[in-house]
Amino acid sequence: MRIVDTYVLRSVIKPLAGAMAIGLLVLLAERMVRLLDTILGKKNSFAVVFELLAYLVPHYLGLAVPAALFLGLLFGFNKLSKDSELAAFMASGIGVSRLTRPVVLLSLALTLISIFIIGWAQPHTRYAYRSVLFDVRNIDVFYLAEEGVFMQAGTRTFIIDKLERSTNKFERIFLFDYRGPAGSETVTATHGRLIEVPGERRPVLRLEDGHRLKLDRWPFGGTTPEPPTAVVSNFVEAETPLGKVTDTVFRPRGDDERELTIIELWQQLDTPPKRSTKDQMRAEFHKRLVDMLTLLMLPFLAVPFAIGRGRGQRAYRFGLALVILVVVHEVIEQGAVATRTSGASPYLTIWLPFAAVTAFAAWRFWLAAFVLKADRLDNAIDRLSALTNAGWLSLVKRLGFGARA
Repeated sequence: MRIVDTYVLRSVIKPLAGAMAIGLLVLLAERMVRLLDTILGKKNSFAVVFELLAYLVPHYLGLAVPAALFLGLLFGFNKLSKDSELAAFMASGIGVSRLTRPVVLLSLALTLISIFIIGWAQPHTRYAYRSVLFDVRNIDVFYLAEEGVFMQAGTRTFIIDKLERSTNKFERIFLFDYRGPAGSETVTATHGRLIEVPGERRPVLRLEDGHRLKLDRWPFGGTTPEPPTAVVSNFVEAETPLGKVTDTVFRPRGDDERELTIIELWQQLDTPPKRSTKDQMRAEFHKRLVDMLTLLMLPFLAVPFAIGRGRGQRAYRFGLALVILVVVHEVIEQGAVATRTSGASPYLTIWLPFAAVTAFAAWRFWLAAFVLKADRLDNAIDRLSALTNAGWLSLVKRLGFGARA
């Protein structure tokens, strides 16, 4: 039996690993494109992008692991059925329920991993991701400057024509400093450089060969009867600190429910953090529990569709199984949204759909493992397949593609 268990696990783990790797790469690639669009070409951009992607891995694993397990079960048991290995096992006295035992243990192991990922890793990495984004968006804007793009740094708006990132040198800068009632200052320069001063928290912006226009006050649409006083000057070289010295750091973890671990959610259900409500806390807590338990249900949902009787309708069974999984996922997601926004009971919006699909999976598995005759769903799929094939053949004949030369 150890050989049989190993063989079944190997048949499932190969497509499972492939599906997980492909799914994770696709999800990360989609997010990487958006991050590169925001950060590419800026200081340490690639290091920041890969750091952010690393923090996203637990989030996407929470999505990829159930889908990969489901596909691995479908493809693995379908291979056993298609190659008549399942019939050989059953002829030797090893039934479907016994063949499913190792994959149930596999789903239990993945559930334990999922508890750690969803319950602890995701809240901490989500906070770390937001913290890095905060740092990127709040460091001095010059480090994020792009050529030919207007940028904002506090009260200063500037645009740079050419920028050499490796040396922090640039050419042709336009800088406008709006100071409200105190007036404004406009500076243009042909060359410049950003100098990092050891021991100083602010870099120094050095401008060369420039012009300055300074207004002592700002004309607010005729409220001031006299025009402001303007001072125009030229300079060979000028230096000014860039940015503000601030002790502001990113907020502590736990300001919203998605940054709390599963234990912290349970402990604070009645005392939510300032950016969350009791309904949001309940929705997040119950949804995480359902996400963790979903992996235990998947073998009983997937195996009957993978070994369904009849060879010609496997594609329809696969499609129907995937549709059921996606629909259940969306129903639970929308149920969590309903609890979060309207205060609906999570037992009605989250647990009821999960219980319904679990009962459906148990019924299907019972028919596949312990009942010899085909169930009604198999018959419905067979009839749908026959009608679809008949309609397709009729269409081909009408179009003339089926005629012989």
